[in-house]
Amino acid sequence: MLSPFYLIVDRADKLERFLPLGVRTVQLRIKDLGPAELRADVRRARELCSVHSTQLIINDHWRTALAEGCDAVHLGQEDLDTADLDALRQAGIRYGISTHDRAELDRALALEPAYIALGPVYATLLKKMPWRAQGLAKLQRWKLAIGDIPLVAIGGFTPERAAGAFAHGADSVCVVTDIVQAEDSAQRVIEWLRVTRDAASTSFLS
Repeated sequence: MLSPFYLIVDRADKLERFLPLGVRTVQLRIKDLGPAELRADVRRARELCSVHSTQLIINDHWRTALAEGCDAVHLGQEDLDTADLDALRQAGIRYGISTHDRAELDRALALEPAYIALGPVYATLLKKMPWRAQGLAKLQRWKLAIGDIPLVAIGGFTPERAAGAFAHGADSVCVVTDIVQAEDSAQRVIEWLRVTRDAASTSFLS
């Protein structure tokens, strides 16, 4: 399901630039569109990802993912309070789950997720969070706890930090701010694809 580089974008049109570069896992995280616009953007993202054989993961909006025939969603802990996981399973939609502490991890594991995400591993500017940086040592503890379930590291990552994530158990590194802030976002994506491919090939899981 996951490739070593896991890109987050906030609009489907950005995929037109990034997918041809070789991005094979992408999350569409939309926070500010109405229902009709949201559904249209998800539909467009699904079409683009289908052309490029890219795994599309819809953040939060599981109902829209169901309606549009998507096959993966990303759920936060708050989403678990309301998401119809039975409906997702019946539709063949896999779900990854965000975690921050052991209680959240135990809750997520009981739901048999497609992957577990831990963050923020480093301090992040993406949004205000009540969680301090989790650190690489915690990332390693998470991998030892979850075994064969893929582990996604998120929060504050730069290409220089990628190798450390894989060395401590990450199967995939999720990136948003580092791409958004880059002067040349396409070139930055190319760099990320290179460093994650190289780092993943020498991780302690390989």
